[in-house]
Amino acid sequence: MTPRHALAAVAVAIIWGANFVIIDAGLHDMPPLLFVALRFLAVVVPAIFVVRRPAVPWRDIALVGLFLSIGQFGLLYLSLDLGMPPGLASLVVQVQVIFTVVIAAVSLKERPSRRQQLGIVVGLVGLAVVALGRNAATPWLALVLCLAGALSWATGNVVIRRVGTASGLGMTVWSGLFVPIPMLTLSLLVDGPQAVATGLRHIDLVTIGSTLYTACLCSLFGYGVWNSLLARYPTASVVPFTLLVPVSGIATAWVFRNERPTFGTVVGGLLLLAGVLVTSLGRRRRASRPPVQLLTSPTLRR
Repeated sequence: MTPRHALAAVAVAIIWGANFVIIDAGLHDMPPLLFVALRFLAVVVPAIFVVRRPAVPWRDIALVGLFLSIGQFGLLYLSLDLGMPPGLASLVVQVQVIFTVVIAAVSLKERPSRRQQLGIVVGLVGLAVVALGRNAATPWLALVLCLAGALSWATGNVVIRRVGTASGLGMTVWSGLFVPIPMLTLSLLVDGPQAVATGLRHIDLVTIGSTLYTACLCSLFGYGVWNSLLARYPTASVVPFTLLVPVSGIATAWVFRNERPTFGTVVGGLLLLAGVLVTSLGRRRRASRPPVQLLTSPTLRR
């Protein structure tokens, strides 16, 4: 990989890592599900008028939107709103790589290699250490929702694999079309019309900045660069850069939120990231099928 492209990969990882703190800042006076709706409205408009729709059935585009957008980000935003520390969230969601391999093994009959199996075990042990060693102020429900978001993300990865198309900018934009109305509807049902109206009335510069950051930098710019790198280089050359995402996330949370990782989080996080690295770089290729594409941005993806 050329130095210029390596710097681009590092820049994307830093942008994605800081995303968690920026999302959390935007949630200050905004119902989380409504905030997801606003984010994807900014992803879709005006990009949908200039980005070509992927050549796959509408049903598959909708499924990608369901799992990679509604499920992943709806659950993540709820988790952050309930008290999940942003730095810890940027670490925990990396378990989606392990979940992806496990779901692909069950649904697509793609048996993981021995190296992948070792990575899965190490990663899950690390996740358990993170869960037990987390700060006592972190609610269990917030942690569970964060893990559920990672599971939805992993399911979406396998949907992309089954569809047989790369998750490029077109899929990002057009699958986002299925997000704003369902998220707004859920927010009206869960939070109530009054909370939604209050949130819309209290949109400020922080909310606008957070929305534009997540939509433009993380989704459109981040995935535009990331997919171009995946098109140029082997996955094994690109995937390791995603390990910088939780480093950026934890560092950003430490600097701007004074969120100091506990000893258990550090030890478990190192184990989790080691498991993710072994799992993502240990895929066994088959002649009949390309390997599952691991979408390794945390909040990403959009």
